Amino acid sequence: MSWWLLPLFALTALLYSSVGFGGGSTYTALLTLTDLDHKTLPLVSLVCNLLVTTASVWHFHRQKLYRAREMLTILAFSVPASFLGGVTPIDRSTFLGLLALSLLFAGITLLISALRRNETYEDRGERSRSWIAPIIGGGVGYLSGLVGIGGGIFLAPILHHLKWDTPKRIAALASAYIAANSLAALFGKYVAAGNTAALGAISAYWPLALAVILGGAAGRRLMTGLMPERTVKLATALLILFVAARLLLKWAGEFS
Repeated sequence: MSWWLLPLFALTALLYSSVGFGGGSTYTALLTLTDLDHKTLPLVSLVCNLLVTTASVWHFHRQKLYRAREMLTILAFSVPASFLGGVTPIDRSTFLGLLALSLLFAGITLLISALRRNETYEDRGERSRSWIAPIIGGGVGYLSGLVGIGGGIFLAPILHHLKWDTPKRIAALASAYIAANSLAALFGKYVAAGNTAALGAISAYWPLALAVILGGAAGRRLMTGLMPERTVKLATALLILFVAARLLLKWAGEFS
């Protein structure tokens, strides 16, 4: 394992968990800079994602931020879709391209959110939210499973744009969404691998689990108000855009 990954994984977990995400997209992007096979590396990032977001889900649950019916409506469609995305074959070039473009989208939308002065929430009622939940959950779930991430970086900006709920509730929903989709995608990627060799390949990366646990714990401290949310969002957006730029260059190199 490349030891330079440890501080970067810890920093990623810190920043992402402070806004309710798990960091799976950036873990995956960082791992593409190593020699780990593109079919195996999502297993590492998804495990790290689960470790960060499971703790965040418990944190939000204690604050009573979940509405069970609303959450289950989205997860009922996203979890199967994420599994299907996980078992769908994907070549290295397509994998890098989708991941790079996904990060670019996520970074831009998060940057816009950070620079926006005030985000208002208008309660449009449960009925207006319920019909679109399967579309959002299923579509984002499949793409997330395909590239081996949790999907919160896609889901949250969409929900903010739709003024779905308060920022805190959206962060809570994103954490639960990421945890559930990560588990489904992890199972899908394992099935797609078809053998236990992948498990042996990722065993050397266990120190990354400790790094994200520590980083995630620090990020949840930031979530309680130690740093302004806008500052954390801006730092997270810049990190995502930096990694996206590196990935785009790497993807372009596939065609040279």
